[in-house]
Amino acid sequence: MSKVFTITEGLENLGALRTGGQGSVYKGRRTGTIYTAVKLIPTPISTENQDDKNYRNFQNEVAKLQKVNEKPNPNVVKILSSGITESGSFPFIEMEYIEGPDLCELLQPPHPKVFLLKELIKVADQLAGALAHCHNVGVKHGDIKSNNVKYNIHTGNYVLLDFGLAIMSEEQRRSSIRHAGAIEFMAPEQNEGKMLLQTDVYSYGIILYELLTGQVPFPLHGNSDTGRNAVMLAHMEGQVPDAMALRRSNLPADWSEAKKAREMQVPNWLLDVINKCLQKQPEDRYAGGKELQKAIVGGSLSITGAAELKAAIPVIENTQLVEETVVQDDPSKVVLSKPVFATIITLLVIFMLFSGYSAFIKKDGRYMGSGNVDSLQTDTSAIVNDNPTADTVESYKPPVKAPEKPNVDSIIEANVRAKVRADSIAREEESLKPDTASTPEGL
Repeated sequence: MSKVFTITEGLENLGALRTGGQGSVYKGRRTGTIYTAVKLIPTPISTENQDDKNYRNFQNEVAKLQKVNEKPNPNVVKILSSGITESGSFPFIEMEYIEGPDLCELLQPPHPKVFLLKELIKVADQLAGALAHCHNVGVKHGDIKSNNVKYNIHTGNYVLLDFGLAIMSEEQRRSSIRHAGAIEFMAPEQNEGKMLLQTDVYSYGIILYELLTGQVPFPLHGNSDTGRNAVMLAHMEGQVPDAMALRRSNLPADWSEAKKAREMQVPNWLLDVINKCLQKQPEDRYAGGKELQKAIVGGSLSITGAAELKAAIPVIENTQLVEETVVQDDPSKVVLSKPVFATIITLLVIFMLFSGYSAFIKKDGRYMGSGNVDSLQTDTSAIVNDNPTADTVESYKPPVKAPEKPNVDSIIEANVRAKVRADSIAREEESLKPDTASTPEGL
């Protein structure tokens, strides 16, 4: 067990959670049993000289970080405190401890090598919201990678962690590039130590690409300077491999053919978002988290809207089968709309009254006729003459053949077919909506 030592008053270090060239993350414990995560920056800061550039930068960035918590976001880790260690004068940030696996772990066995589309869109939606929240208060993360996004097993949310790079000066960031462990997620401009809002957008695109295909576009083979330089050069000049081909080759072998086919139906808007995020020049990407979130939300809504529209079409058609005149399976049979049918019956009754049919003579307050309209056969030849009187012309209507009884079985069958069609479309489109389940689906 790691030796427990004090970071600052009231905050103990219980040991490293992970280490890297840009700093290490330790598990901390506040007085009592409150566990936290503490990011320690390896570059010491002199607190004696208030004019020190690094110290001023640290103070400025910490002030920005505090704004992140003014309106807490469920997809952004809470910043609890920050300061300088009692020993060594190292800057640190204390954050809430998120219990659960990170994205990197969720891509390792026994989990599938790629994310289900439904879960991928959920990550895209929540991480875009996290970036929009940070960028709105002027905070640039600068170190977005798959092991800096955790799945909170208690809330079912994906949470952006580790704002350590955000409090470094540009000079410190440039120096740390040589030792950074996540060069596969770095934007081209980071090679010069720059950190822009679009830098976070680029790294976001790398994460989505990795979840979609099972690998980053420019993998690091080994950890030599030559390998790292090759990866950074690829970020600046290399062509991003075809995502759909990689996804197809990395689909789990134990998935059914139907599931594989369904999971290859990647929406074009998602591919377009990834492509725009991975542009070499910052100005060609989304300007920041706000614009990125709009693109993701717009794409997600287009899926939902399309599903609702496609499901509504057969319902409307089905209603028309009942309410309007529709040719049935037997082309010789026609179902008439209710208004037309009622009009015909009314005309027939009037016609029969004027013709003196005894079957409809009123007796004891009731009509004594028997049979139904279909059985009535009327000869109208006597009414048509060369010189009709005014009364005859006013009361006479062209004879209309009585309609056949509506084919109820055909209407019910049409209802069933339309319902099945609507349910099928809804199930297909449901698989592409963002999910809020408490457990990553299929992982």
